[in-house]
Amino acid sequence: MRNSISPTSFFPILLLLIFLPFTQCSIFPLDKSGNLIEQICKKTPNYDLCLSSLLSNPESSNVDVKGLAQIMADILLGNVSDSLNYIEGLVKQAPEEQLERCLAYCAELYIPVVKYTLPQAIEALSKGQYRFANYGISDAAKEADTCEKKFSSSSIQSPLTDMNNLLESLSDVAVAIINTLL
Repeated sequence: MRNSISPTSFFPILLLLIFLPFTQCSIFPLDKSGNLIEQICKKTPNYDLCLSSLLSNPESSNVDVKGLAQIMADILLGNVSDSLNYIEGLVKQAPEEQLERCLAYCAELYIPVVKYTLPQAIEALSKGQYRFANYGISDAAKEADTCEKKFSSSSIQSPLTDMNNLLESLSDVAVAIINTLL
């Protein structure tokens, strides 16, 4: 007697193999987290920035909402640090004294945000102290806005406008994500 699989018994197995990846099974956590990221980003003031920022971090597919907030706060800290480094470089190259003063003022605003405010907010977030985390993270947006206002009050074109706007937007997104935890 010969053991063979008839085409009719093989067909259901073939269908299962073809359509299984398209189902919403718990064995595909990427789909689940992708939906979580989309759901959370829809609750922020800048969906596209939120989505692109979180998806740029491979860890975002394996975390909960608190983890997404942590990732966004880390992204914000990285951007503020980069901005501070950029500003410090511009201060050294400033052709005008008034421009140099405005840039130095912005650097003075960003130094405590990088060294103290955001690291403390990130630590508070990890401990579940969401209101304190929100306060520290929103401070980054306030300092970016204050920096920008320094230029406008001095009638000088700010070389930091795009950077400051990005920092404000990242801060707003991080705060919105944390607000979902409150």
